[in-house]
Amino acid sequence: MPKRFRLTRRFPVAMTEDGYRRLKRFSSDAGLDEGEALSFLFENFSSVIHEENLTARLRLFNSELDDRKR
Repeated sequence: MPKRFRLTRRFPVAMTEDGYRRLKRFSSDAGLDEGEALSFLFENFSSVIHEENLTARLRLFNSELDDRKR
């Protein structure tokens, strides 16, 4: 029997405009709302990422973060 899908946590989140647009596109393509799409991504995180790419992209993101905040 499948687990019941309940959204039990709500939290304020700040996203970049590019990140939000990508989330909207992904959720629309998948037929989900944004909360469901985020739940899917994080519940299946290890199977939907490429770990080497994640490490490189995270390093790049962190190096640009201070400049992007200005």
